[in-house]
Amino acid sequence: MKKAVLGVLITLFVSCNNESENLGSENTTPDQPAMADKTAAICGSDLVRQKFLSENPDAAQRMFQIENNTADYIEQKKVGKVLPDGSVEIPVIFNVLYTNSTNNVSDARINSQIDVLNKAFASTHANVSNIPAAFQPVNAGDTKIKFRLAQINRKSTTTSNWAPNDNMKKTSTGGINATDPSKYLNIWVVNYMPYQTGYVLGYATFPESAGLWNDGVVMMDEYVGEGGPVATHNKGRVTVHEVGHYLNLRHIWGDANCGNDLVDDTPQQITNHRGVPSYPKMETCGGVSRSTMFMNYMDYSDETTLFMFTKKQNDRMQAAISANGPRAGLRIL
Repeated sequence: MKKAVLGVLITLFVSCNNESENLGSENTTPDQPAMADKTAAICGSDLVRQKFLSENPDAAQRMFQIENNTADYIEQKKVGKVLPDGSVEIPVIFNVLYTNSTNNVSDARINSQIDVLNKAFASTHANVSNIPAAFQPVNAGDTKIKFRLAQINRKSTTTSNWAPNDNMKKTSTGGINATDPSKYLNIWVVNYMPYQTGYVLGYATFPESAGLWNDGVVMMDEYVGEGGPVATHNKGRVTVHEVGHYLNLRHIWGDANCGNDLVDDTPQQITNHRGVPSYPKMETCGGVSRSTMFMNYMDYSDETTLFMFTKKQNDRMQAAISANGPRAGLRIL
């Protein structure tokens, strides 16, 4: 691996981002404010995770165990001891919280999101041909992870601004309770999630939260499915990014300057990327200059530029959904 797993995990845990200490609160007024500059928009998964881990020592221990099991799974796969089929169809439940007809995301958009997920995880979308030749050998191809729409739940609400604090996941705080998160991927859709000077496009729980009441993905309605109003992010790939977190993938830059995402076949890079970078985009980490993999789903580039997972990323996802993995329950239905 890029670095020793345990050392990296300890570093990540003890260097909990101070930003995670204040995740804000909802504004219950029905009118959504003007959206902040998109350059300040973030994926909130790591912020929410660090707060959760800092408040729940048992969850931190589960994270360490999951990472150890993931490393064991990958090592056994290398020597041929594990030969699973790997094909799993994950049932998905959408929980839509809306204030008006505009943000009551249509069945068509939700179905298009399922289609985007399936194409992304099977690597059958049109952009596959855009993967640079240097990265073609590590392209995951068909991950054998599939998605099936199981149900759509809808609820009218006067809450337009939701903080990334899981209130949308409880009926007692105006949201919708998860449907058996040990067996279903729950995706909550909300109107807006302001955070500090920007906003959160979406966030996910990592596998140490598997089966808990708040387990799943939260998305702003504008970034669900194809055809949303934000031209740079209307292809449903923000949700692919968040589902990657749900299946134990970290941001490709490791959430640190030249950080570690615990994946061997993704080049280290200085930080996240925005907009539409041009390949090759050379950066130097550890004294080595290389082109970054800004087209990886776990970066922040515009959606037109996101179109690949790697083989080693797939190993981590397969470990999460394996028969002994933290998300084994998704294999039951």
